[in-house]
Amino acid sequence: MKRTLTRIGLFAALLLGFEAAYAQNALKQADEQYNLYNYKKAAELYLTAYKRDSSSLHIVERLANSYRMMHDYPEAEIWYEKTVVIPESNNANIYRYAEVLKNNGKYAEAKRQFGKYYASNKAIDKTQLKFWTESCDSALKWIKNPTSVQVKNEQLLNSTFSDWGARSFNGQLVFVSDRESRFNKNVVRDDEPFFKFDGAKTPNKLTYGWTGNSYLHLYESANADSGRLFPLVNNVAYHTGPASFTADRNEMYYTITRVPKNWDKNLSGIKTFKLEIYSSKKDAAGKWTKPVAFKFNNEKKYSVGDPFISADGNTLYFVSDMPGGTGATDIYYCVKDEAGNWQMPVNLQSVNTAGSERTPFIDKEGNLFFSTDGLIGMGGLDVFRAVKTGDFTFAKAENLQYPVNSPRDDFSYIIYDGRTGYLSSNRLGGVGSDDIYSFVQQPELNLRLEGIVYEKGTRQPITNAKVGLSGGAIITTTNTGYYSFGIKQNINYNLRAEKPGYLSDNQQVAPKGLTTSQTIKKDLYLERIVLNKAIRLENIYYDFDRWEIRPDAAVELDKLIKILQDNPTIQIELGSHTDSRGDDDYNMDLSRKRANAAVEYILDNGNIDEGRIVARGYGESRLLNRCANGVKCSDADHQLNRRTEFTIVKM
Repeated sequence: MKRTLTRIGLFAALLLGFEAAYAQNALKQADEQYNLYNYKKAAELYLTAYKRDSSSLHIVERLANSYRMMHDYPEAEIWYEKTVVIPESNNANIYRYAEVLKNNGKYAEAKRQFGKYYASNKAIDKTQLKFWTESCDSALKWIKNPTSVQVKNEQLLNSTFSDWGARSFNGQLVFVSDRESRFNKNVVRDDEPFFKFDGAKTPNKLTYGWTGNSYLHLYESANADSGRLFPLVNNVAYHTGPASFTADRNEMYYTITRVPKNWDKNLSGIKTFKLEIYSSKKDAAGKWTKPVAFKFNNEKKYSVGDPFISADGNTLYFVSDMPGGTGATDIYYCVKDEAGNWQMPVNLQSVNTAGSERTPFIDKEGNLFFSTDGLIGMGGLDVFRAVKTGDFTFAKAENLQYPVNSPRDDFSYIIYDGRTGYLSSNRLGGVGSDDIYSFVQQPELNLRLEGIVYEKGTRQPITNAKVGLSGGAIITTTNTGYYSFGIKQNINYNLRAEKPGYLSDNQQVAPKGLTTSQTIKKDLYLERIVLNKAIRLENIYYDFDRWEIRPDAAVELDKLIKILQDNPTIQIELGSHTDSRGDDDYNMDLSRKRANAAVEYILDNGNIDEGRIVARGYGESRLLNRCANGVKCSDADHQLNRRTEFTIVKM
């Protein structure tokens, strides 16, 4: 028995040694694959190494980065959460953690992590922090108030792989996909500026190491299970697409990746090849000719991609990371001269940011649509519109908001008739990693908001009252108290009426779910201010012999907070009163404590200047009825005297 246990122990020791060696070898291979941008394979190997050493920051960090680069944000969140609690973790991981939280729609937690990153990095200024927090706040606001656009996943077209960049062509859709077909066996995105591989080898022609899936190719519209390649020369070589067509459908521009014929195969090390733009024309037989390289391709120095050709074929918009740009990738344009030659690229400075601009598109009116992560958005790439103001000049870009945009990447937006079009997104709920979505811009309803401003109590119309709508102009009521505004659906409005000598009235208006044009009526009531007139706050109760603010009393005090916030010039006195039962001095002291507690609650919860409110305790000195000391009264009579009041002492 002892010999058996010894053998078992020896075998176990040898096995543990083998596992350690295997794990170490897995880590070495994982690092090699990671450095080659083969993130899918790297993640598999890092997981093997993690089982042996779960405390390694290097392994956990590389797993988080690998899943982020593969756009698997739920997994990335899990691993970044592990990363940020490791003591020696770089604070950059806090930033990446915040970003993937945004990508997963967890905006409140993302704001907290951005705040932690700001606190841990002295190089970050408040302007940058404000950008991050406003992005989270805007996203929550847009989700709560969606625009009147219907977005639909084209499930019959999309596969479980990456499908995007849809363009209408001869009654069909042309798009890019890394779906399986008889030409390829495995899914990838083309938002990476290059692919990378060992300098002694060419890239695998079937599998893109970044995600372990196939390369992108151009397809014609068909169902998700088909594999009908677009009839383009060399459409089966590495990445191809997306494409853009001239109005006559006789010329097209598209992106490719290729291995140059003259690349140095003998040098060891890592090689990178950039994206390039090529064009093709139809010949007399209606077939696409051999691709022609764009004049400003430079596969050794920078990438060019995402081409959009104008209807007449004389202007080409594209993105590039060429030297001299504003950010990671910028939008450029080239114009043909009279001889048909492309002139030098021009940076579209009016829209480019410090981030990455992608997939430019110009509509029939000359307005620019593009995606970027360099402006306030919901997460990842967001779609923006910049209205044309002149030749190659545009107004400030506007976010198209939710549901066009989402917490993930939203890009490749194209609109055909001012109302319908396509966009691409890897948002939650899709079929594959990237999906093609159609959208319909619902016609704008003709909505009006109108009403009468009355004096509260008398119900007399108030003339010359000022009525304002958030985001709109301020108007003056007529001699009948009438006001009217034009409004839009799915926007929350704050409606405010005011006039000197009156307390203002503020109301919320939220026109949602309407299907027909109509007029919404909303009357407003202004209460005339009478200085030094006590106004009772109902339902302000305290526990016996106590002065702490109860939850039911807090509800009523919140109403007073709103009055103070809506009327920022008034000053008030808040008085607390008791009934006559009990010692007079004790009642006076108790009422003061209650008044002070109420004022303290208002100051703490209402952000009210303490100079605008004063506390007064009156005890039983201001009874409202005959129930003085020694007078027998009912509980209801005594209750009338136990009250909290506020008095406006200055306007």
